[in-house]
Amino acid sequence: MSKQLSIIGAPTDIGAGSRGASMGPEALRVANIVPVLQAHGLEVIDRGNLSGPSNPWLPPVAGYRHLAEVVAWNKAVHEAVHAELVLGRLPVLLGGDHCLGIGSMSAVARHCRERKKKLRILWLDAHADFNTSTLTPSGNIHGMPVACLCGHGPQELIEIGGQVPAINPKWVRQIGIRSVDEGEKRFVHEMDLEVFDMRYIDEMGMRHAMELALATLDANTHLHVSFDVDFLDPDVAPGVGTTVRGGPTYREAQLCMEMIADTGRLASLDVMELNPALDVRNATAEVAVDLIESLFGKSTLMRK
Repeated sequence: MSKQLSIIGAPTDIGAGSRGASMGPEALRVANIVPVLQAHGLEVIDRGNLSGPSNPWLPPVAGYRHLAEVVAWNKAVHEAVHAELVLGRLPVLLGGDHCLGIGSMSAVARHCRERKKKLRILWLDAHADFNTSTLTPSGNIHGMPVACLCGHGPQELIEIGGQVPAINPKWVRQIGIRSVDEGEKRFVHEMDLEVFDMRYIDEMGMRHAMELALATLDANTHLHVSFDVDFLDPDVAPGVGTTVRGGPTYREAQLCMEMIADTGRLASLDVMELNPALDVRNATAEVAVDLIESLFGKSTLMRK
């Protein structure tokens, strides 16, 4: 894992169904994400915020809300994340809503092709984000990034990374899922996505789920974590636009992050969907920073 981190803010709620995720990057900075990570001996550079079109807050057109604006933001994210990877740095993308995962992960996939590395994606989320224009009940593109990355989406979005599809669904492990739309369920099943939903975690435990999700990682595998803050139970993290009850507890989430850290393979990170407008005294941002700290090696005891 690189000890050189680059923080990139992407302050937009362009793909979301409620306003406020655009304030997420600043809330994470207020929660001291930079000094917290620096305290672990990491070299952290805050690159500031990307810019892109404002949110016009319009209804969907042909099944997509704000498609042109979503494309613009994701292109900016793609270039920024790829540039950090080329420098050998570990990009930490602060969202913004989860539609930005298209730009981020297409950049990671491009980097892996260029370096002939394997890719493993951990998608920590309450939602599968595998909708399409015909399946979506809302048209909000933050419900579509995994489908787009797998080649199922509008041409302008699926080709951002220079290859269609950007990723193979076999590279993805989804964890914490508990809200999937009806048509989306069938599509996830057809695409054979590997999903450790909350029922699986309830029955088998977070440790077992994470052991399977992290199995077969080797020195030539780039591990990307896309962390949607709504992965957490809303009792722990109320500051998101799409809360779903029954998510991982604080301790389950900590175990998840610590097991990722133990691999030593983390190479890029998204932190998505934090919505300070819906938060209580920035508590959700503070929990998110606490969990990110665990991703980078914070633990109760020194472990062998």
